[in-house]
Amino acid sequence: MKILACTSIRSDYDLMSPLYELLDKDDDIELKLLVSGAHLSRNYGYSVEQIEKDGFDVLLRAETLISSDSAVSRVKTAGNLLLSSADLINTYQPDLIIYAGDREDVLIYSIMGGYLNIPTAHFFAGDHAPDGYIDNPVRHATSKLSTAHFASLPIHGQRLIDLGENPKRIHVIGNIALDRFVSFTPLPTEELEKYLDLSIFDKSFAIVIFHPITEEKHLASKYFEDILLALSNNGIPAYVGYPNVDPGNHSIIEVIQKYESDDNFVFYKNLDRQVFLSLYKNSSLLIGNSSSGICEAASVQMPVINVGKRQVGRFADENVMFVDGEYENINNAIKTVTSDGFSNKLKNLKNSYGDGDSAQKAYNIIKETNFNELLAKPDDPLR
Repeated sequence: MKILACTSIRSDYDLMSPLYELLDKDDDIELKLLVSGAHLSRNYGYSVEQIEKDGFDVLLRAETLISSDSAVSRVKTAGNLLLSSADLINTYQPDLIIYAGDREDVLIYSIMGGYLNIPTAHFFAGDHAPDGYIDNPVRHATSKLSTAHFASLPIHGQRLIDLGENPKRIHVIGNIALDRFVSFTPLPTEELEKYLDLSIFDKSFAIVIFHPITEEKHLASKYFEDILLALSNNGIPAYVGYPNVDPGNHSIIEVIQKYESDDNFVFYKNLDRQVFLSLYKNSSLLIGNSSSGICEAASVQMPVINVGKRQVGRFADENVMFVDGEYENINNAIKTVTSDGFSNKLKNLKNSYGDGDSAQKAYNIIKETNFNELLAKPDDPLR
């Protein structure tokens, strides 16, 4: 069985890599990766090196990213992906194409799979955030075009049924991101210091992961700076990640450059997975708007503050507080989640997104399923 796994950014690769490892170890499966987008950008960490370090066979490096701070750059990037990979996918003729999430590239892969008569599997299907942002219709359109769906929660599976998808195509497996996360033991300090500035590591520190969205593009830098100011005023140092490639990222990078000499913050572009997970599991607070706060932080009973519209409306456990981008509300949320009362409330928290066995479930389903039998989609959504 030939499987082509498609990845365009560090986040989706980290989510899916536990499944990739299981597929790669199977002698009956030929796994190859199509790597594109931010993976190949030096400005965003050149994370293709992590893929190579992990030992996966890269079928194609598609130079697609237009690293511009504009909405049209994402559209052009999607077009680049289509033009640069269609012939190779058609020639390679995998038995299954797999992809994850809601970025523009998954829509391109689902279109190619449909027209080239190649089965496709969409991971993290059926999720939804009612923020009006383009990610939601992209995710749902991708599902309509895909052969099979792997969902994290039962409500996500039900949403796919409500969209007119046949239940036989839908598999609720939990969140694959938890597989590596739950079992990971943090690296010792002497190992971490080889890769990371540990000047604030011995304190109670936060992690900041904040990405722009189109609706709030003009406010992104303000929200981001207010996060930094609120943390500083509460005496909480932080490790701060660079933003993704979405429009508005340049203004956030300008704020990072403004605070680079501030001893309260350590900024990073890209971290080895083991280093990042070690940092994550040693932190006391996650603040920003990353999906990690929604899906993973509950496994370590970590409080999360989600700032702005991104992620709002997604299912979240009680460790997550949602606030708008106003400084006063961010500041009050920090005081709340760092209180003893809030910490005590989280001591017995269980993560609704799973227990860390999702990759094995997905692997078993892939091995047992004849995806060619599902390729045709005759189902009428009205029936």
